[in-house]
Amino acid sequence: MWTLHAHLGQSIATLAGFQKPALEVESLEGSLGRLGSLEVRLARGKKEIRKAQRLRYEVFYKEGGAIPSARTAFTRRDADRFDKYCDHLIVIDHAWKTQLGKTKSKIVGVYRLLRDDMARKAGGFYSAGEYDIAPLLARHDGKRILELGRSCVRASHRSKRTIEVLWRGLLAYIRAHRIDVLIGCASFPGASPFVHAQALSYLAHYARAEGEWAVRAHTDLYRPMAMAPKDAIDADKARESLSPLIKGYLRLGARFGDGAVVDVDFNTTDVFVVMPVARIGARYIDYFSGTGRRAA
Repeated sequence: MWTLHAHLGQSIATLAGFQKPALEVESLEGSLGRLGSLEVRLARGKKEIRKAQRLRYEVFYKEGGAIPSARTAFTRRDADRFDKYCDHLIVIDHAWKTQLGKTKSKIVGVYRLLRDDMARKAGGFYSAGEYDIAPLLARHDGKRILELGRSCVRASHRSKRTIEVLWRGLLAYIRAHRIDVLIGCASFPGASPFVHAQALSYLAHYARAEGEWAVRAHTDLYRPMAMAPKDAIDADKARESLSPLIKGYLRLGARFGDGAVVDVDFNTTDVFVVMPVARIGARYIDYFSGTGRRAA
């Protein structure tokens, strides 16, 4: 499936401390950024959330080959029990052209955001269904954690421009809620880990989360990532085979859990990502905040 894995790699890089002053939560009520006709903000009300869910359905099910339940197929919306506890970051194109040539506003990108305080109300994080994250959460009790998920962009808008405005909104959200750690699952297309043996082996040997950041897939779902020994990996080729999003996460200082998980319903092979916000470089914060020059 096409998610944010497709065009983010060159948009984010080196890491050093996240030192921008925090915003107030009230600042999230309006626009979080503009880039030409594109605007990023949080979805307002059930109607916009349903529109975001319809975009997710188009990308995950119609394009990606995910298997819908009877309810999902009927509603043509990707929805689950976590949605009502999440904030939904959306990118709107205010210059969308209809087939009749009329101009209207249309949602073209989404990111689902689940904070730890809301995850407690939801009964946990979504990624806890695939990974044993309880020890990680216990080790970092008191830190503000944000789970990223359900990211996708409409086919017509798959460009760095859309991703950049989406990340402007995400960083504004991180600052307003004083988030300390980002977690979530990143996906490889298809339900066969062996197709991605080099990439998964590279992550296992070169970017595994260890110590205080260690996370392991649930035993009954665990698929080994280190399918090739370290000395058998061509590191350069393996890095090139990674999706741009995962490359970008690596540059941001992300580390990856132990074990991949096959999501048969979504037709993906998932890996767990953990990313301390303190490692994001100040110049990239400036850039995505719209206050800095393009990062090199």
